[in-house]
Amino acid sequence: MIQEKMDRISALTRISRERELTQEEKVERQALREEYLAEWRRGTIETLESLRIENPDGTIVPLKKKKQ
Repeated sequence: MIQEKMDRISALTRISRERELTQEEKVERQALREEYLAEWRRGTIETLESLRIENPDGTIVPLKKKKQ
């Protein structure tokens, strides 16, 4: 997420502490938050998928996904 969008989320949060946000501001903040969380989740999943575990016998295996 670009810094401008993260700054905008912060600005809207500061504004919300001073006064009630307009409906448009609330919608904008929610959309930016959802975008931020989606990007964070993608990055976290990519990191976890790139992890490799080295077993005591020297073999290296990918991290297994947790069964749901």
